Amino acid sequence: MFIMNRRTGLFSIKGMLTALAILLSAVAMAQGQSSKEVVDKIIGVVGDRIILQSDVQNAIKDMERGGEKVPPAASCMIMEQALLSKILALQAERDSIPLTDEEVEAQMDLKVRTWIMQFGSQAELEAVAGKTVYQLKDDSRPMIKEQMLGDAMRKKVVNGVHITPTEVKAFFEKVPADSLPFLESEIEVGQISILPPASKDVDEYIYNEMLNYKKQIESGATTFDALAKRVSEDPGSRERGGSYEVNRSDKSTWDPVFLSTAFRLKAGEISQPVKSNRFGYFLIQQVSRRGDNAQIKMILRVPPVTENELKEAHARLDSVRAEIESKKIGFKEAAYKYSDDENVKNYGPFVLNRDGSTYVTIDALDKDMVNTIKDMKVGDLSQPVNFTNEQGKKGVRLVYLKSRSEPHRLNLNDDYAKIADMALNQKKNEELDKWLEKKIPTFYILVDKQQANSCPSLLKYQTTENRGF
Repeated sequence: MFIMNRRTGLFSIKGMLTALAILLSAVAMAQGQSSKEVVDKIIGVVGDRIILQSDVQNAIKDMERGGEKVPPAASCMIMEQALLSKILALQAERDSIPLTDEEVEAQMDLKVRTWIMQFGSQAELEAVAGKTVYQLKDDSRPMIKEQMLGDAMRKKVVNGVHITPTEVKAFFEKVPADSLPFLESEIEVGQISILPPASKDVDEYIYNEMLNYKKQIESGATTFDALAKRVSEDPGSRERGGSYEVNRSDKSTWDPVFLSTAFRLKAGEISQPVKSNRFGYFLIQQVSRRGDNAQIKMILRVPPVTENELKEAHARLDSVRAEIESKKIGFKEAAYKYSDDENVKNYGPFVLNRDGSTYVTIDALDKDMVNTIKDMKVGDLSQPVNFTNEQGKKGVRLVYLKSRSEPHRLNLNDDYAKIADMALNQKKNEELDKWLEKKIPTFYILVDKQQANSCPSLLKYQTTENRGF
């Protein structure tokens, strides 16, 4: 079950994590408990799709774990969102809205990367879930498809809805002055980063060290597990002795040369050192293989860069900065052209908020970037500056401060775009409600009587023939 934001019509990252919490009802078992702590009672049916009581309970628990304030009617809100999501997806299937398996897989890969970023590493995600990434994908694939179909159907319903400046003003004036929110200072900040490779000498030194590791293991002087725990630079697997489960098709997570090597090995065989431009040198041992899944162990060493490589990166970014300053190229275009950050092609060059917005508070930035922007003015592009990324690799980047707001009460002058979005989304929701009134009678919908009695807003989802169970 994916939690839709009725105001925006989008499935936010928090919503995705709520969905993840629902998927991970087996976490209790992974922590050594012999049975689930949730009650799997069906409390809703839309067509051939069900909503479980555990879905709602886990969504609320996830809100609490995330530090969110749980509203008094949270279970009613979540239940209504689940019903709406399923109605939209089923109508999309009726209307034959196109959606390919490849599109679902691409979105699934993107969501997994989001979860990994949220939890800090793939290992941490798998530890919390009690499942591998590949098991999580299998579990969540149907829900991703439902989300995508629902999104497409909603867009079709509200496609012709527009807003005028007069309507925006009228919307804002209806909000009581004492209800207007106080907004924190927000900034829009982007970056163009270069992660220079190590020198040839350093690269060869690390390669020879990896060959020596292979000899030590094969001679029996040490074990792969012990060596991985001692020298591997992969924080996600080091404490597990380098252990991972990998899938042949998961090229979004793993380097293609890594995967091809892992699947060429026989059980127990250790590879030659394998170089990945994205990560470093790998030593891989296949433990076992079953179809497109393999259990492997690996050691990662990252050839360190020296001041010479960093100076070269500074010079390259000096040239890029000159192009931007002379208006030969825009910042965003330059980021797509020159940045080594792979997230740019998926998310763009700007730091994103949890809801996908480019407006973030200062605590969303890494400490190096906070230090860079502290003396910058809006519109400034920094000089090339050193930084260390989340994987511990050293690099150089340009930082662009696009906007900065002061703390203030929401108002038309400073926040017209935000208010216009609110007004437009309200108008779209009204259009969606009209559509629902016509469509609900065409679906087989059941809502648990106890749930319906405690949530009057759910009554509209029941057809005359089906008044609960």
